[in-house]
Amino acid sequence: MQRATDGWGSGLLGVVIFSGSLPATRVAVGGFSPLFLTSARAVIAAALGALLLWGLRQRRPARGDLASLAVVALGVVVGFPLLTAMALRSITSAHSIVFIGLLPLATAVFGVLRGGERPRPAFWLFSGLGSLTVAGFALAQGGAGALTGDLLMVAAVLLCGLGYAEGAALSRRLGGWQVISWALLLAAPAMAVLALATWPGGWGAVAAPAWIGLAYVSVFSMLVGFVFWYRGLALGGIAGVGQLQLLQPFLGLALAALLLGEPVAPAMVAVAGLVVLCVAGAKRFA
Repeated sequence: MQRATDGWGSGLLGVVIFSGSLPATRVAVGGFSPLFLTSARAVIAAALGALLLWGLRQRRPARGDLASLAVVALGVVVGFPLLTAMALRSITSAHSIVFIGLLPLATAVFGVLRGGERPRPAFWLFSGLGSLTVAGFALAQGGAGALTGDLLMVAAVLLCGLGYAEGAALSRRLGGWQVISWALLLAAPAMAVLALATWPGGWGAVAAPAWIGLAYVSVFSMLVGFVFWYRGLALGGIAGVGQLQLLQPFLGLALAALLLGEPVAPAMVAVAGLVVLCVAGAKRFA
């Protein structure tokens, strides 16, 4: 019982940290390009992860774990940060957060594919309803820029769900914070080259809020949040603790309104609520 309680507490803290990721990214892309932001946050987090691994004398992962770590790196180190940064150039963080309501569903789907589970038909009913709700919301917004941002967010959610499911399975063997640290190190060489290639021409033009956004997504979104999140999944179970992601859209919408002063239309709240209900139903029948 204590183990499960610790897992839920750790997972909740991870979700709270992740809730600030999109608003912080929205601020950071005001001063940095999406490519530099993605690579810089990965390099900074990889350096911190390397210090943790070295300081706590962690053993290296087995050769058979490298493919799984590469999937984690593709999903949560490269794919999700890059695609969301690109999306947030054409949509607001409040708009993008609606799509985060699909993360539990994406994680569950990839968990099914990885674990060979066979959910009941009701699972797919809720899954389809949630997907149609998001697609209808995206189409109703209109405009090429908005549609591009919406498609990028859908791709980001799919890659993130894959990275969550793969990392959760791997954390049972390696440990939660070790998984994200090794995944960051695996991606570090490529991310370092990309950071140098996209190095900003003039630092003086970068405003303080962009620096704060970069610092947040590098330290908290890219490393600290995963320490608590993967630990929660390992202790409390993927299916149970994964449902805590349902809180993320509402926490993110609140942060976007409070910190960025972005308008949160009633339609956004309604869609986010409906998506959360669909994902909750899908989880129940998984």
